Amino acid sequence: MKKQLIYLLFLIPLTTMAQSKNFLDVAYLETSAQVDTLVAPDRIYLSITIKEQDSKGRKSVEEQENKMAKELKALGINIDKQLKIKDVSSNFKNYFLRSKTVLKSKQFSLLVYDGLTAGKTMAALEDIGIANTSLERTEYSKMDELELELKGNAVKKAKQKAIALTKPLDQKIGAAIHIQDNSQPYYRAMATPRMEMKSMAMDSAEPLDIGFEKIKVESTVKVTFKLL
Repeated sequence: MKKQLIYLLFLIPLTTMAQSKNFLDVAYLETSAQVDTLVAPDRIYLSITIKEQDSKGRKSVEEQENKMAKELKALGINIDKQLKIKDVSSNFKNYFLRSKTVLKSKQFSLLVYDGLTAGKTMAALEDIGIANTSLERTEYSKMDELELELKGNAVKKAKQKAIALTKPLDQKIGAAIHIQDNSQPYYRAMATPRMEMKSMAMDSAEPLDIGFEKIKVESTVKVTFKLL
């Protein structure tokens, strides 16, 4: 049994060397290709903070929260699905040292699906005294499908390059013998993108259409083809 184990351990490196040698003995062409695209985000997250101190303690967090919920519902937003609580805090720790009043704050994350709704939301909340609203992040809901599509397009482009390189030599490419995906994954927790007001009328009743920076997605592959 011990001899068999030693034989197997000796055989593995030889097998690996033989595979590498066979690969090097094959005439091949290595090409790389990169494709990219820009997509408009369809998941827009707004950060909303309600502070009692903003109203100098005249309006409680709960009162402002109810007003906010009413405005969001009027815009057709499903607050049960699209509004999440992120944080609740107060200055209770400093109550005995600095203040006689405990002021609370509450932070929310709101999901909307287009720039126009985002603009209407920010304007509506400002009208009721909630001005602490900012863009948190943007996402594209079909990112996984898009990344797979780009990988396929990158491989096709690599093949087209290989054909173009071998045609002047009157050679042809065979099957791909090695494919390496060098694509960088798209991170959803990315830095806050830029946003701009696409149109803002002087009349505050006019809805705001906010344009968001498009998301760049790219894919890079390296393909090795056998030469015929």
